[in-house]
Amino acid sequence: MTRVVVTGGAGFVGSHVCDALIARGEEVLCIDNLGTGRTENVEHLFGHPRFTFVRHDVTTHLWVPGVVDTVMHLASPASPADFERLPIQILKVGSLGTHNALGLALEKGAKFFLASTSEVYGDPLVHPQPETYLGNVNSLGVRGVYDEAKRFAEALTMAYHRAHGIDVRIVRIFNTYGPRMRPDDGRVVSNFIIQALRGEPLTIYGGGCQTRSFCYVADQVRGQLALLDSDVVSPVNIGHDGQLTILELAKLVLDVTGSTSDVEYRHLPQDDPKQRLPDLTRAGVQLGWKPVVNLREGIARTAEWFSTRELA
Repeated sequence: MTRVVVTGGAGFVGSHVCDALIARGEEVLCIDNLGTGRTENVEHLFGHPRFTFVRHDVTTHLWVPGVVDTVMHLASPASPADFERLPIQILKVGSLGTHNALGLALEKGAKFFLASTSEVYGDPLVHPQPETYLGNVNSLGVRGVYDEAKRFAEALTMAYHRAHGIDVRIVRIFNTYGPRMRPDDGRVVSNFIIQALRGEPLTIYGGGCQTRSFCYVADQVRGQLALLDSDVVSPVNIGHDGQLTILELAKLVLDVTGSTSDVEYRHLPQDDPKQRLPDLTRAGVQLGWKPVVNLREGIARTAEWFSTRELA
């Protein structure tokens, strides 16, 4: 048994990471300031002998008593709705938060795992995106606060690796969906499912021809733990390599939910990527990982979860 600190552990992806770590016998210290995370995501673990929850903002000094074997830094608002609502907080958790989490790993002699993002590629000019692509990011745009926070976090992580010899892992997370998404987070999958369940028009930005790929959260977490257990220091894309247009996604959600909602079109936000698709060669070759949950099945599971929640 090892002891793992998970920052942002009450968030959407972070809570599933906590579940997976507990399931494989780890001791988990979940740290979250509940800015965008929710206690209901992890309350089923309360009382478990190997789980502890601490409410704390990692942009302030991070101290943990006792042995720490791994620090998994997943803390950060990560939804489009947050980019305008919480820009300073996003930049602080990407910089100060990453610095504090790395400092904890250095102090404890622990492995450090950074949850980065496909947003480091910006609006990509290379398709699909391999980890060697350096990106096309508008640092002055609304999305820039998140893109640049994660790019800085990656740079700081590698600086600590080179300067202090910390054993590091960096995952670049592509669009992920599943149970525990926030109803108001502005991500397209949750938007479409909630609108379909309510019988409201599905909102499509632009013409709906922009492409995305969507990875079910169970696959995402399985990929992250495969990376954690590997010896791969270089960034690794974890996502799904099946792409479709936003309009095709809308039609799929309507079909899966049985909704009769219409679609409505709105202006495309600034710097919204026209295409986003991971090159998963490194994950396949070096981790032996690939996604297994198809989109229709994942949408059905997610819609079922949302249908049991209050969506008002």
